[in-house]
Amino acid sequence: MTFDVARTTVAGRPALTVRGELDIATAPQLTEAADAVLAGSPSALVVDLTPTTFLDSSGARTLIVLARRAAAGGVLLHVVAPRGNRPVRLPLDLLELDSVVSIVDSAAELPAAAGSDAT
Repeated sequence: MTFDVARTTVAGRPALTVRGELDIATAPQLTEAADAVLAGSPSALVVDLTPTTFLDSSGARTLIVLARRAAAGGVLLHVVAPRGNRPVRLPLDLLELDSVVSIVDSAAELPAAAGSDAT
């Protein structure tokens, strides 16, 4: 499967949907896409890992960096990672990334967006 980061909207928020393997080779593409969205100063950003097939430590580190950048800009970052997606959810859980960023099983768990900053 080819790696892709698509700009989408999830639960009324700007989102990045990550398809394929999020690893040392592809993490910079997620960073670049997130920086472009964060430059628009949204109130929130969702990183949807539902279709992601693999996550290594570089991908996890990228999520931590994005969470810190978002927080510094006053942006709420949410990560969607279904528990059934073990290749992605297991590293997130083992590294306790939920202590750094909001991780939910599905977009349905996100509260409705207050504004209309979706792109």
